[in-house]
Amino acid sequence: MSQTQWILLAVAAVCVLLAGLLTAAESALASVSRARAERLVDEGRRGAPRLLLLAEDAAPHLNTTLFLRILLEVVAIVAVTVVIADHFTQLWEQLLYPTLTMVVVSFIGLGVAPRTLGRQHADRVALAAAGPVGALTTVLGPVSQLMILIGNALTPGKGFAEGPFTSEAELRELVDIAEARDLIEADEREMIHSVFELGDTIVKEVMVPRTEMVYVERDKTLRQAVSLALRSGFSRIPVIGDDIDDVVGILYLKDAIQRLYDDPTAQTSEQVDTLMRPPIFCPDSKPVDELLREMQLTRSHVVIVIDEFGGTAGLATIEDVLEEIVGEIVDEYDDEVAPVSELGEDRFRVSSRLGVEDLGELFGLKVDDDDVDTVLGLMAKELNRVPIPGSVITWNGIKLVAERGADRRHSIQTVLASRAVDEVDEAAEAAAKLAEESARRHT
Repeated sequence: MSQTQWILLAVAAVCVLLAGLLTAAESALASVSRARAERLVDEGRRGAPRLLLLAEDAAPHLNTTLFLRILLEVVAIVAVTVVIADHFTQLWEQLLYPTLTMVVVSFIGLGVAPRTLGRQHADRVALAAAGPVGALTTVLGPVSQLMILIGNALTPGKGFAEGPFTSEAELRELVDIAEARDLIEADEREMIHSVFELGDTIVKEVMVPRTEMVYVERDKTLRQAVSLALRSGFSRIPVIGDDIDDVVGILYLKDAIQRLYDDPTAQTSEQVDTLMRPPIFCPDSKPVDELLREMQLTRSHVVIVIDEFGGTAGLATIEDVLEEIVGEIVDEYDDEVAPVSELGEDRFRVSSRLGVEDLGELFGLKVDDDDVDTVLGLMAKELNRVPIPGSVITWNGIKLVAERGADRRHSIQTVLASRAVDEVDEAAEAAAKLAEESARRHT
């Protein structure tokens, strides 16, 4: 081989070595979190302050190492191809042998070995690489950022301002790997994935819809409001003005109880609007993670959700947000509700989701309603408001009584259904029985 060819091979070897070091540094830096870097600073490790600066904004530094690693790898491939091509005359040989050689070198020397080294000794490699990588980013950072901008311009879609090389998908994969290796539990993995999805979830998906809201009018007395709170099981109740689209405040049960404790006569002399607190509104398109931060800052547990037309879409509580992370919050005694349970003659306990036609069949009636499909919907239609425990309606000779809800939202799950009896007929029957007993005594 000529001197030029030896120089090209030396350049290729140096490029492979440097690219391998950059791969190890990239793997180590990606493994070291900001919290870990802060602990290294507290331990007084050399290079830890520089590593902390990199960890606070890792994307530009990782993009620079990736750009430089690809550049060195390409140079090595070209140099080896030139050397090998001079020793063969056939085109397939000039393409095949450099390809096979560099595939083996790249997989082992630039893939497996340096990445394993970087992860096994993440702290030591990251501390050693923090200084050089920071300097390289200062020099080559604008070049890699320009490449990202060009890539985003040529790629359909919005693209990633920080580059796609350190993505959320990679973090999700690491969490899945951690579970597969029994480093974390399955429920912990699901919780971490839920945190990632929190930013992609909007308030509209977790709120209590307006059809299920329990509210009180502002001119109601404190006694009526407390009664509603005790029956519904809610301690924070929206206060409305003209209609449900006019939410003027939030009544806290503890404020009402404290007021009644200080002045028992206030239960009938004062109205709800004297104790209500200002409501907090948010659009239904707001991401849930932003809502959670806002609720933490304002120290509020309930917000009124507004739709695009300015009307009330529903309400959201901090528990609704937490359920997106930890899953549904239910009582340990909650059981599956049976569609129908017979309690006696013409007396049933039915699910609130039972169909209206099925309800009629229990009493031998052929009934239907074009506006609603379920028992709970029927009660809401007849009451013109959300049913709460104790709500009673009579419909087509059937008496329906809402029972107390069992879940966290205290929503009605079961309804007592019985055949309605006219109160006049009941009184007449009772009087007849009384007269019969009186006559029997005299005889």
